[in-house]
Amino acid sequence: MKAVALKRYLPSSDPESLLDVELPDPAPQGRDLLVRVHAISVNPADVKVRSPKDKTESSPRVLGWDASGVVEATGPDVKLFKRGDAVYYAGSILRPGCDSELHLVDERIVGPKPKSLDDAQAAALPLTALTAYEALFDRCAIDPGGRHSGRTLLVINGAGGVGSIAIQLARLAGLRVIATASRPESQQWCRDMGAHHVINHREDIPQQLKGVDIPEVDYVFNTVDTAGYWNTMCDVIKPFGRMVSIVETSQPLDLGRLMGKSVSFSWELMFTRSRFQTQDMEEQHRALKQVAEWLDAGRLRTTLTEKLSPINAANLRAAHAKVESGKMVGKLVLSGWR
Repeated sequence: MKAVALKRYLPSSDPESLLDVELPDPAPQGRDLLVRVHAISVNPADVKVRSPKDKTESSPRVLGWDASGVVEATGPDVKLFKRGDAVYYAGSILRPGCDSELHLVDERIVGPKPKSLDDAQAAALPLTALTAYEALFDRCAIDPGGRHSGRTLLVINGAGGVGSIAIQLARLAGLRVIATASRPESQQWCRDMGAHHVINHREDIPQQLKGVDIPEVDYVFNTVDTAGYWNTMCDVIKPFGRMVSIVETSQPLDLGRLMGKSVSFSWELMFTRSRFQTQDMEEQHRALKQVAEWLDAGRLRTTLTEKLSPINAANLRAAHAKVESGKMVGKLVLSGWR
């Protein structure tokens, strides 16, 4: 099968950083699906794994954690899907990624592809949708059915892949959403996603919140810089509020700042369930299925903003460079094989 892989960890500008390779076709075992991949997306996770380091792989390593395609074959224990089913998923960080024509993935972390979307539109969503879904509905315990309607959420970096779908999910749950963005095009994107208010994260956030008559918020979702915005998060969160971040911290966090307000702070990592093979792994299947239903009902929209074709090393290097630039709005997808 065709694939794009790395052998050394190099800058995306280096032609050797990602290579076109031929690999043996994999065979499904257990609850594996063998998926023929039609489209893939690039995330900060791909860039982080590929980033330069003093390490060499003895065999080509395939990255990629966002895919849409069709089930080609199933393992003997598969219960949820059959050959020919259209699917979308993010996969596991511990297994070879989806930047390949054929890919193995545990069915418990796979969802049925939204019928209303094409492969490129669907491939933009799984990793970010799962991350936002778990952050809001699991970590922050927000009721997607609207029981917490009217509460307020601050999304720091609302125009990125996760922020884009988080705004939509929060609106679906009835929340009042304030998103941050610094450029005119990213600010407009946040509004298009459904943010009630858009403020600039490069300026005084507490002062801007007061300017829209929301001095404190019930929830904060940080998608860009945990340590950099820690004090701001602590300043604007309400008593008994909940904060969640998806970004590792570069320095210790002063958790003592949360005690006076009895505030909860959580990390969200979409790969936790598959990494530790938790008993509730199938929750990701259910989440992706629910997201697909919302998409097909017109309650959510894809966050795809840019598409490259075909899927090959040169285009993937370009995609990695775009994500690394820090200026991505929405999601970038590659579709079709060379």
